[in-house]
Amino acid sequence: MKLRPDATIVMSPLPSFARTGSEGGGGGLGLDDPSLALPAGVTASVSVIEGPDKGFVRKLEKARVILGRQGADVSLNDPEVSRHHCMLEVKESYINLKDMDSTNGTFFEDERVRAAMLQDGGEFRVGSSIIRVGFGRKQ
Repeated sequence: MKLRPDATIVMSPLPSFARTGSEGGGGGLGLDDPSLALPAGVTASVSVIEGPDKGFVRKLEKARVILGRQGADVSLNDPEVSRHHCMLEVKESYINLKDMDSTNGTFFEDERVRAAMLQDGGEFRVGSSIIRVGFGRKQ
């Protein structure tokens, strides 16, 4: 069976790096942590294409961002979104999407997923919001 590059890869149980911890604060990660920097030459953004925040666009400034309702790096005004709903992790050639044990789940291609790999233009749903990721390389 040949996997498409945009195929969902389900990771269950959720790996420790994708779990939300109760270590308090940011788990010891400072803003100057080099692992939080975007990979060299990579640009990434999120756009809300459906839902209460339709039209909202945010350029991602760091490699790991949390999407959620409040207290998140990218906040959505969607009552069906958990406070810390999912995490986007920008890699060299794709964006990793990880659900953070959200109440209503994260959906990719109409399937509830714990994790998925997103290419440029990939879309996923949290609550009643559909999010499109933009991914590119600086020339």
